[in-house]
Amino acid sequence: MIKTCDSIWKECLKVFRDVLGQRAYKTWFEPIRPVELKDNEMTIQVPSQFFYEYLEEHYSELIFKCLRREVGPEVRLNYKILMENKNSNNGSPPTTINYPNQKRGNFINKDVSSPLVLGDSPKNPFVIPGLKKMDINSNLKPGFTFDSFVEGDCNRLARVSGYAVAEKPGQTSFNPLVIYGGVGLGKTHLLHAIGNQVKDKYPSKSVLYLTTDTFITKFIESIKKGTVNDFVQFFKVIDVLLLDDIQYLAKKESTQDIFYQIFNELHQNQKQIVLSSDKKLNELDGIEDRLTSRFRMGLTTDLQPPDFETRKAIIEKKMFADGIQFPDEVVDFIAQNINTCVRDLQGAIISLLAQSSLNKREIDMDLARSILKNLVKNISQEVSIEYIEKVVCENLNVQVNSLKEKTRKREVVQARQLTMYLSKIFTDKPLKSIGDYFGGRDHSTVIHSCKQITDQMDVDSDFKEKVDLLTKKIKSNL
Repeated sequence: MIKTCDSIWKECLKVFRDVLGQRAYKTWFEPIRPVELKDNEMTIQVPSQFFYEYLEEHYSELIFKCLRREVGPEVRLNYKILMENKNSNNGSPPTTINYPNQKRGNFINKDVSSPLVLGDSPKNPFVIPGLKKMDINSNLKPGFTFDSFVEGDCNRLARVSGYAVAEKPGQTSFNPLVIYGGVGLGKTHLLHAIGNQVKDKYPSKSVLYLTTDTFITKFIESIKKGTVNDFVQFFKVIDVLLLDDIQYLAKKESTQDIFYQIFNELHQNQKQIVLSSDKKLNELDGIEDRLTSRFRMGLTTDLQPPDFETRKAIIEKKMFADGIQFPDEVVDFIAQNINTCVRDLQGAIISLLAQSSLNKREIDMDLARSILKNLVKNISQEVSIEYIEKVVCENLNVQVNSLKEKTRKREVVQARQLTMYLSKIFTDKPLKSIGDYFGGRDHSTVIHSCKQITDQMDVDSDFKEKVDLLTKKIKSNL
């Protein structure tokens, strides 16, 4: 039976559905259409430039694995992107643009010589057996850098410490560097950023990023194959070891024993060790004291959930990187309602972009509300400017009608500015409408008022506490 592009893609879709789950499959693969298979080149049609970029970044490897199985090892992938013809009024079909698959390379460490004088070179347990040269894939994600990591009060010490060890790996007192914090706060990003910085500055150094799960799996394989000595010897050539999620070492005595040996070997030879955990060191149950005491030899720093300003900065950074723009009120709305972790913020942005691209809708407050209600349990309902004005005036002991008057009394000006600031956060009103409500003031006055409030919050802790209390009061009545 001759395979067609439709039959090949249908087989691939079965795999995508099983591997990814229903939600990701429906969002990213149902809209794709197979177009042509010619000379081992598979062409698929995607609905937008954003779709193409997202598939390339997140699912390119999976698509290639499936296509190689169906077509052969020489298969190539080509994207046909639909481009809406905005100037066309005669019902003509949209134009398309072809894009080839962009293969992204990983950092590959330079070949390293074995530290052993006698016997065979240690085998690399993290590559396919049979390779003669010990090429060590760093497993680093090129997009996870210090430049793409948004700094705030919640993560400043961890970022600064990470940058310090990347600049002088193994030469600072931060060895090991232990970073702990909850899920989705940036621990993995920081580990990759450290590795990428080291590779940029010291290309000859061998850097290795591993999850603890991978470390455990490879160690078990080495026991079965009788190559535990090779497993230990391999790590002696690593200059920077980045081990993610060390909490999974708990209650695995043999793995802890072998990691204890590797840790001591690296530390004694001034090799840099960076570890991450979702718990404080003193809360790591099931890990031997001799290991946790080693972990405390360097610096332990934490990551906290980002505050409102940092969440806004993360969203704006993501928009800039992707070349997109959201209305200011949508940015504020996302930052206000998703206050758990960075990963949830990124998920909200991706969901908005996907729905906008698929349904050809502008990104506005209505779309943002419909998307976020599926992502957070208690999404804030919109409140009126009148209600916010009433709460502010009651707390500051100011007459409500005075906020619309042309007066420069300090207490009235501050109450007006606070109401504008909170209205910008809690309503979907454009800046012009907020200004109109306060006696016909223009949007630049609203921008200035919001800046005055944020600036004063930065330097006046008592004022910041007052604003936080007002915010909580408004949210409690939603």
